[in-house]
Amino acid sequence: MSLHIAIPEPTSSDTEYNQRSLPPYLAALHSAGVTAIVVPLHERQDRVARLLQGVQGILLPGSRFDVDPQRFGEDPIPECGEADPARTAVDELLLQDAFNLQKPILAICHGTQSLNVWRNGSLIQDIKTQVNHSPGREVVHAHPARLTPGSRLSRLVPAAEGPVPQVNSSHHQAVLTSGDNLLVAAVSPVDGVIEAIELDSPTHFVVGVQWHPERTYTQSALSRAIFTAFAAAASAWEPRAIEHSVVQV
Repeated sequence: MSLHIAIPEPTSSDTEYNQRSLPPYLAALHSAGVTAIVVPLHERQDRVARLLQGVQGILLPGSRFDVDPQRFGEDPIPECGEADPARTAVDELLLQDAFNLQKPILAICHGTQSLNVWRNGSLIQDIKTQVNHSPGREVVHAHPARLTPGSRLSRLVPAAEGPVPQVNSSHHQAVLTSGDNLLVAAVSPVDGVIEAIELDSPTHFVVGVQWHPERTYTQSALSRAIFTAFAAAASAWEPRAIEHSVVQV
């Protein structure tokens, strides 16, 4: 069976950003044996719902926009960037579908923050530490990420990478408190910034990383392992019947 993964457009208004950032995600998915289904951010909800019937998982990509702090009960600080309501709406549709049916989820950078807030977690609006978490798109090894022993993510790491692999990085927001049933899967060891989260479930693949494995797919064994595991989870996914309660009258 051909595998299909839904991925929303990164932004609703920045065409140049979409054209630059989307191809690496599509290439990484293709290399992992997956066909990407790009979800337009201005599509009607019923059409998005029909599209989701034919996919076996979702990938939430990065974005040049920030998550609206009001979604986790805070007023935005001056350093917080503009939000993208259309992207937020589609992310929420995809997350609801994936959690209802236990479809695998891979979230990257902004996608990780979106996942965390949707699960009632909170964010650091602007990171201020001695570690540069946004050194640029071309930096392959920005800083180390210490993986949580026993986490799903730690089990994906090739032996050559070790428990503290080097990752690239391009974010100024980050997870502050993890959302419902989400575990911290990696941190930046120097400043403690959370670098990855995952669902506390042995059967439902939900992994979110703050770095960009799609950009380093050809250079990093860890990046390839993340996409390979995501594709394997999508391949193993089977539709789950939605239980309907009986209403007595």
